[in-house]
Parts: sequence; C-alpha cells; structure tokens
Amino acid sequence: MCSIHVNDPAQAFAFYTQILGFDELFVIPDANLYIVKSPEDPVGVGLLLEPSDNPIARAYKEGVYGAGMPTIVFGVKDVQAEYATLTSAGVRFTGEPTVDEAGTHAVFDDTCGNLVQIHQD
Repeated sequence: MCSIHVNDPAQAFAFYTQILGFDELFVIPDANLYIVKSPEDPVGVGLLLEPSDNPIARAYKEGVYGAGMPTIVFGVKDVQAEYATLTSAGVRFTGEPTVDEAGTHAVFDDTCGNLVQIHQD
C-alpha cells in the first residue's frame, strides 16, 4: 500500500473512483478511511487517500503543490488518450502532454490538494 495526502478523503474517493476510474478496495466512512486500487491490477498496490490533518503532512502537501511538483505518478499505456478522456471529464491539466527522454507525461490537479502525473514510457 502507498498513500497520498488529500484535503478530504471522501471527496478524494469520489474523484479517484468516479473520474479516474479506480476501484474501491476498502472503505470505512466513520473512520475516514478510503483505499482505492487500480482496476487493471486488482491484487496490486492499494492507494490510501490519507487525511492531511497533521500539520507536518499539510505543510509537505502544500509545499509540493506550491512548487508545481506532482505528488504521485501513475503509469498509463497512452498519455494522449488518457489526457483526452480526463479533459473531457473536466479534469484540469497544467499543460498539454509533453515528450522528453523519459517518455510522455502530463500533470493534472486531483481537486484534493495534489498534482498528479501520468506517464508513458
């Protein structure tokens, strides 16, 4: 499992499942616990949508966001296709996909306090 700090785990759960297409792995709303997984790898890594109520976590998340750095990178098969799909769903990207020696990538705002990069080799 890995985690990403979010402003509101329930709101993040809605975005990550309804917009990004992740599946529910484990949810306990009363405990503010939301974990999602990739539908492409159902036994793979779970993503904990972790509350940022700790001042250290909040400072880190806000600092990384303010610097324009992605908090997490998701590998995809086709960045251009994902960009088109997510843009049509209302996702706000910081720019169009770019290609460099590392591959093709694009960065979007997850509406939960993070920038997220999608990457294709």
